Amino acid sequence: MKKSLIIAHFYLFVVALIYGANYTIAKGVLSDGYMGPNGFILLRVCSGALLFFLFHRLFVNEKVEKKDLGLIALCGLFGVAINQLCFFNGLKLTSPVNASLIMLTTPILVLIASSIYIKEKITIYKVIGIIIGAAGATLLILGNDNNPTNQSNIWGDLLILINASSYAIYLVLVKKLMKKYNPTTIVKWVFLFGVLYVFPFGIGEFVKTDPASFPMQIWLSITFVIFGTTFLNYLLNAKALTIVNPSVVSAYIYLQPLVATIIAILFSGFKLDKFTISSSILIALGLYISAFYKRNG
Repeated sequence: MKKSLIIAHFYLFVVALIYGANYTIAKGVLSDGYMGPNGFILLRVCSGALLFFLFHRLFVNEKVEKKDLGLIALCGLFGVAINQLCFFNGLKLTSPVNASLIMLTTPILVLIASSIYIKEKITIYKVIGIIIGAAGATLLILGNDNNPTNQSNIWGDLLILINASSYAIYLVLVKKLMKKYNPTTIVKWVFLFGVLYVFPFGIGEFVKTDPASFPMQIWLSITFVIFGTTFLNYLLNAKALTIVNPSVVSAYIYLQPLVATIIAILFSGFKLDKFTISSSILIALGLYISAFYKRNG
């Protein structure tokens, strides 16, 4: 394996670990009422935009052509605004493990988006995998809630599913830009557009926030989300996309429920139920068939 591929896979492994931990860490800020989901998103996107702007100014300082701003604006819509607004609002309603399992549908959605945008061939195995994966996600969303620690509802699960779809579209759209520009340049502009989209939704909750009431644990959680889940993950994902295809990037989402489940069991008193287990098996099977089984067939 080439050195560049090893580096890309290392980046994606780190991203998966951070995202897996984020389900529980971010939910702590939302569940305890310290900040509303939209206000949290505004803080996250503005902080991310500032960090990427400074990083870009210091180390890259590359300009983009005006003709590419429309596509970048779409990436900001799907990769930042819709993606993050739906994720945090959904996470407030659903459980960390439910959220991470639904995000497993992203690789399937990437295949669909890739077939439309870059004309990737969809084989019978991919179709079968999509059906099985969709069945698993449906079971998770509609399954009854027998777990007292599994605080979720159908609206929260659906918002996470929309978040997964939006992120899949972003991965496919941004690949073309990553081939043309430095990844930091694109992510900077994506977040700048993201600020414009998110501001109207988040400013009301943000101004009502009382930072003086935040304990140290909440400050640490917010710091993790800003520097880890936002700055580091978007940067590493972008760098990986310059080396590998969107389907490879999305495949690393498979690691997220493992991390999220371990953290939820250790810190949130989560107990596995039959719906979580059966739906995860179906989703994993669907992903294997659609993404790996006779891939070249």
